Amino acid sequence: MKIVPQAGSQSHTIEVVSNKTVLPNGIRIVTEEIPYVRSVSVGVWVNVGSRDESTKKNGISHFVEHMVFKGTQHYRMRQIAQSLESVGGYLNAFTTKENTCYYARVPDEHLPKAIGILSDLVLYARFDAKELDKEKQVVLEEIKNIEDDPDDLIHDHFDKNLFPKHSLGFPVIGTSESISELTQSDLFGHLRKHYVPGRMVVAVAGNLKHKTVVELVKRHFEIASTHGGRLQRAQASKHSYKKIEVRVEKPIAQAHICLGTIAYGVKSRRRYPLLVLNTLLGDGMSSRLFQNIREKYGFAYNIYSFSNFLSDTGNFGVYIGTDRKHIDNCIELIHKELNKLSAKPVSSSELKRTRTQIKGNMLLGLENMSSRMMRLGSGELYFGDCVPLSAIIERIDSVTAGDLLETASSLFDFDRFTTVVFKPSEADRESVPSRNSLNIR
Repeated sequence: MKIVPQAGSQSHTIEVVSNKTVLPNGIRIVTEEIPYVRSVSVGVWVNVGSRDESTKKNGISHFVEHMVFKGTQHYRMRQIAQSLESVGGYLNAFTTKENTCYYARVPDEHLPKAIGILSDLVLYARFDAKELDKEKQVVLEEIKNIEDDPDDLIHDHFDKNLFPKHSLGFPVIGTSESISELTQSDLFGHLRKHYVPGRMVVAVAGNLKHKTVVELVKRHFEIASTHGGRLQRAQASKHSYKKIEVRVEKPIAQAHICLGTIAYGVKSRRRYPLLVLNTLLGDGMSSRLFQNIREKYGFAYNIYSFSNFLSDTGNFGVYIGTDRKHIDNCIELIHKELNKLSAKPVSSSELKRTRTQIKGNMLLGLENMSSRMMRLGSGELYFGDCVPLSAIIERIDSVTAGDLLETASSLFDFDRFTTVVFKPSEADRESVPSRNSLNIR
């Protein structure tokens, strides 16, 4: 891919080179060489997440991600924390339903140190028994924190009801019961089963040389000699969804609503039409939901739509926080907006604006090395390649009003929608002080 300067720019055309190497042990290395920056972003991806867990061990992928930072065979906990911060970089990790990623960003001269630290986290975790007990308490507090955050918690309840008989409905963080029962043996068993080369991708973006990255990965990951196959997952049934409505009273001041349905996998032909639909419906202040429900009626401070694409399925939904007396009105208004998209093609001007918005967001993301690394790593895991940005833009531009109408008509069937409502309990409603009683001037 080439970066071409704007008219009047004094800079030269700069090559951005993408490369891929597969080591004999199965580890895939994908890089993007960007010579005009002075940093590198490195990610070690492991193809395992909460959907690969049992009820008893729900949350183990996320818990392992926590525990590797508590000490390895070569580094104590404090040394890990200081290792990259001491050179101005940072080190972190995250777990999703399908993947775990350990990542770092550092000045380019410290690339060897970043790869060395990340390899140690992935390959040499100690899982010290004392640290295990302490970290359980940390994660249990994290679970309590989510319980106290209804606009976050409701998405877990939404997934649970959307996939009631599948691990896709499990919370990534696990439950208090499952976390409390995890053992040191469970964690080592998780590593042996899933942290194998055939399920690992090392993605690096920034000021680098691909050959150098390959040599570093060879050196630091040579212990990973067992290839391991690609992960075989229990597929999500395409016929499991039905109309579900759940209303839960909670000690909260505001009602929270999350409604939607099972959608499409990352390789579906409807991925890009849904991406466009989601953007024009509920992404940003110019979106239909924001303009109608917030700006026109004033029913909400926070409202948006979302779509998540997984390997074989996905979901689509709308979230809104509102006053308890507006719950049914908001659901009705959301349904009306979805019905409009199912009944009438969007105008050419709105379609053009939405496509431009998506492309602009993608181009802005290219200025961030971590975003580039994320695109490399996830692209390799899901497609076996990094889809060129030019190809993505071409697919977005090819989405027609007819594609949107077809996708909306297929997806927005309220007889297959899951609706979850967190409703303020009556007792707590009476105990919440009004604005006037707070004597706010």
